[in-house]
This record gives sequence, C-alpha cells and structure tokens, in this order.
Amino acid sequence: MTHHDLPCAPPAVIPGYDGGPYRRRPELLGEHLFWVGHLHNWCAELEEVEEFVDEAEDLAAGRLRAGLLGGEQWPVFTVPLGGGYLLHVVYRAFAEDEGIDYLLHHPEWDAAEPLAGDEGCFSGPGLCWDELVAAVDNGLPGGSTADPHARLLLLLPAFGDADAPAGAVERLAAALRARTRFAEPERLAAALPAVQGPCGAPRWHLGPEGARVNDGEYSPRHADALPAVRQERITAAPAAR
Repeated sequence: MTHHDLPCAPPAVIPGYDGGPYRRRPELLGEHLFWVGHLHNWCAELEEVEEFVDEAEDLAAGRLRAGLLGGEQWPVFTVPLGGGYLLHVVYRAFAEDEGIDYLLHHPEWDAAEPLAGDEGCFSGPGLCWDELVAAVDNGLPGGSTADPHARLLLLLPAFGDADAPAGAVERLAAALRARTRFAEPERLAAALPAVQGPCGAPRWHLGPEGARVNDGEYSPRHADALPAVRQERITAAPAAR
C-alpha cells in the first residue's frame, strides 16, 4: 500500500440508499483487470474496443466484476470533497439488479444524491469536467485513495461533458498509463472522450438559481430532473472548501 492508498472504513449506511453491508476494497485500485471491468461500459461504446482489450483479458475482467457484483458485501470506494462532502462509488450487488452507483452525500443531508448509475437503467452523467478534476486533484485524505490517477478512472463513468478541454485526453492517458496495462493508453484515451459512455456528452450551463445543470436526457442533473434546491446543493459540493 502506497501513501496514496489511505485506509478508510466503509460507511455503515448511506442515508436514503438501500444497500450493503459495505466492504472497503482499495487494493483493487492497483489491479489492471479491475479497471478493465470498471470501464467496461465506456469501452463497449467503441467500435474498435477489441483493439484495446483482448478476449482472454475481457473474460477475466468480467469474472472479477461479476464476483464484485454478486457477493453478500458491496464494495464501496469513497472520494472526499471539501466541506465534508463524500462521493461514494458503490458496487450494487442486488441479485438481478446489479450495477455501479455514484452517490454524493454530506453528513447533514437526510439522503444521498444519486449522480449516475452504471448497468441496468443507466443514469448520468453526474459530473462535468471541472467537477471531476476538482474531486480528482483535491488531495484530501480519508477516502479509498488520494492518487489522482485512480480517482480519475474511478469517477470517469459518472462524467460527461461536451465541452471538456483538449487537456482531458492527456489527463486520461496519464491515468491509464499509471494504473492499467492497456497496450496503447494514448489511443484509448483519445477515443474515449468521443463517446463518453452510454449516457453521452451533454452541455452544461448555470440555471436561473445558479445550479449547474445539463441537457442530458438520462442525467439526474438535467435542468428538469430535480427541485432547484437539490440541484443547488449538488452544485455546491465540488467547490466546497
């Protein structure tokens, strides 16, 4: 375990979210096959996906992912934000309703806010590029990892932004080089932002009350998806100090 991979107890409960018991699995963040499985739905959108993942590797990653989604304990990874906010990435292990959920919570809230869901009924994206980078680079301890490369890949499936800067490809390539064994991380990084996962790449803007919202059809942060007060509190989290 490196100084980036800090011990973190899993949450006993996530208010408003029906699941658990939860299990901390930070050791998985150093395994290439974990990332192949975690990014599966993003990569599956690429027509040339077989160029980046061979059949044997894909099968092995699928077995690992199925095991994580089929156990009695739910793996959970946490990224802390400023102001006490937490981003939870939960491997939802409900039988016949498995998937990965991305949740935002604060201790003062009665219930966590769902930002995105991978598998089943897709939802998202829940993070624009600036919010993703804020979570990745804050360096705060107390989560599953403080390593920005691992955080970027962990939160990537919850991201979607039509206006992501050109530097996004370079950041993604660096993370893939650091945490995976993909043969051509630069090519994969260049291809992924073009599809941006099953939920696509919406455009973000500020609503009348200052909440950051998007025009994504499947996003909880669509301008019409949530009451303004909830959109506002979600917007406040990445900028909190």
